[in-house]
Amino acid sequence: MLLSKIFFATMVLVTSQLFAQDFSFSQFYEKPLLRNPALAGVFDGDIRVSGIFRNQWQSVTIPYQTNGASIETKFSIGNADDYLTLGLQMTNDVAGDIKLKRTQLLPVINFHKSLNQDYDSYLSMAFMAGNVSSQFDASKLQLDDQFVNGSFNANNPTMQVFDRTSVNYWDLSAGLSYSMSFGESASFYVGASMFHVNQPKVGFYTNNESTTLSNKFTINTGLTTPTGENNRLVFFADYYSQAKNQQAIGGILYGIDLAEYYDSDDKLTLYFGGFYRWKDAFIPIVKLDLYKFSLGMSYDVNTSQLKTASQSQGGFELAVSYHSKLNIRYAGAEKLRCVKFVF
Repeated sequence: MLLSKIFFATMVLVTSQLFAQDFSFSQFYEKPLLRNPALAGVFDGDIRVSGIFRNQWQSVTIPYQTNGASIETKFSIGNADDYLTLGLQMTNDVAGDIKLKRTQLLPVINFHKSLNQDYDSYLSMAFMAGNVSSQFDASKLQLDDQFVNGSFNANNPTMQVFDRTSVNYWDLSAGLSYSMSFGESASFYVGASMFHVNQPKVGFYTNNESTTLSNKFTINTGLTTPTGENNRLVFFADYYSQAKNQQAIGGILYGIDLAEYYDSDDKLTLYFGGFYRWKDAFIPIVKLDLYKFSLGMSYDVNTSQLKTASQSQGGFELAVSYHSKLNIRYAGAEKLRCVKFVF
């Protein structure tokens, strides 16, 4: 407990010398708006609602807990095959005894321009901007000058004074993606984006102008293709670079259509597979698609230098989503081509 408090106190105190970094999910494909705003609406249907929960590093310190929820809806524009997606991404991240917290509320707009009707080929351009709030509980800190003869006393005075314990800022991100369908039910996409275009100030000291949220550049790709009448392969990969930090994650899911075996008309597909986050963790994943709902579970098996302290334990994630076609679609809409990713 003492170690965790000192760790988080140090993290807050040295923030004036660091560039803040973003959190990430292992089931990153379930949070497309956090990968690239231009991936909003790239799915088969008209509306998607998703939520995710992550519990991380429980064996090392007070767990990091991260929650996310998003909604996307798309509709055609005029009589053409162009589409517009409107969405909203919400996240909440809490870390340690001092409750270092960050809450995001980020609306997104994505325009999908049809390039080739025969292949459902689309170029998408998106912007995402909104308010972010960050705060911590300073009363939970244990600072050096509060230790006397190696013993901590919360009543001991401290010379460390924070200008503020909360900060609010606006954040802007933008992205591009290209998606295309081919064959009977195969599709792929590739995209690139820049997060924190405006490099917002995120420090807790008002007189420190160097504490910025650095630009984050991402490259994203996804591919889904059937391998038989009742099964398919799905591939996802992301690469990002932020300040001096670079990371890559990718892997494959294999899906089996169980509805065929149970003679059911409802969707029932089981996916299993694994992902690898470079120099960090191996991630086994199980996902079940039932009717219009999806449930995914993953667990990080730590492979980094932290594995000794963490006993190879990383983070557990649970993801739930719902996607569907709206009943209010106008007559003939089903005949239009639509930007999508069959998954």
